[in-house]
Amino acid sequence: MPTLFRFLFICAVAAGMIYGSMVALVTFVDPVERDVTVRIPSERINKPQ
Repeated sequence: MPTLFRFLFICAVAAGMIYGSMVALVTFVDPVERDVTVRIPSERINKPQ
């Protein structure tokens, strides 16, 4: 049975590290806003009939 507890402990520690890194990313990283320009060819907008 000790190997089961060791396995569950390792899984809990790994999940805690992943959760902690996600919280740190949300807290400390700010996204940079910038303008995005996408050129659309006029053939796609004004289709010949």
